[in-house]
Amino acid sequence: MGRTAAILTARLIFAGVFAMAATFKFAGMANTAAYIAAAGFPVPLLLAWLAAIFEVALVLAFLSGAFFSEAALLAAAYVIFLALSFHGPSHWQANQAEFGFFVDHFTFFAGLLYAAVHGPGERLTLRQGTLWKGSEASTN
Repeated sequence: MGRTAAILTARLIFAGVFAMAATFKFAGMANTAAYIAAAGFPVPLLLAWLAAIFEVALVLAFLSGAFFSEAALLAAAYVIFLALSFHGPSHWQANQAEFGFFVDHFTFFAGLLYAAVHGPGERLTLRQGTLWKGSEASTN
């Protein structure tokens, strides 16, 4: 019971973080685009929309368990990209808090990698991912 509760709590946390990020993007798409442009990326409004949609897809995967391991791996890559692009070493001299944001992304990255390897758990999970085999695979 404790294992199931821990896994479901982790899934809710992952979903919650990406849901908040998507909500902030949808609520202030122009601000998000400006932030992306300030980092030097082209077509910032398109990238802002793609990021928000991607985050919604991650939320759905974490909540449902469908394609969970794949979503966790993609989320891990996304989180490292964000850390390097928006909180990397070039930002530290101007604002030392950026180093803390940078390091925080790596702890989230580690959790996502762990989740990708161990799968969505036994409860409240759609069995549609290709990486995670679950207990059914070990009994067949």
